[in-house]
Amino acid sequence: MWTAVIVSGIGCYLLKIAGMSVPPKILQNPLVERVADLLPVALLSALIAVQVFASGHELVVDARLVGLGVAVGALLLRAPFLVVVIAAAGAAALTRLWFGG
Repeated sequence: MWTAVIVSGIGCYLLKIAGMSVPPKILQNPLVERVADLLPVALLSALIAVQVFASGHELVVDARLVGLGVAVGALLLRAPFLVVVIAAAGAAALTRLWFGG
């Protein structure tokens, strides 16, 4: 396990060095800037989708989906982050309480 952690750490460091060695001319390209802006959003969206809809190797729809819906609604209402988290967790917990699971 520690070998994987150390190798991953070294890999991240080398990737950081590689990123810092890219010439500024390439980084100022509008296409590169746009991809750099949108890539974190896409990766976070994919992570959320996997965490909400997957359980092991199965596709599931459960209380997590209700929590996600409440979180999206709270974000659309421009609620503070802490309120979004508490509302989503509360909605998921109440859904599990009322419907089991």
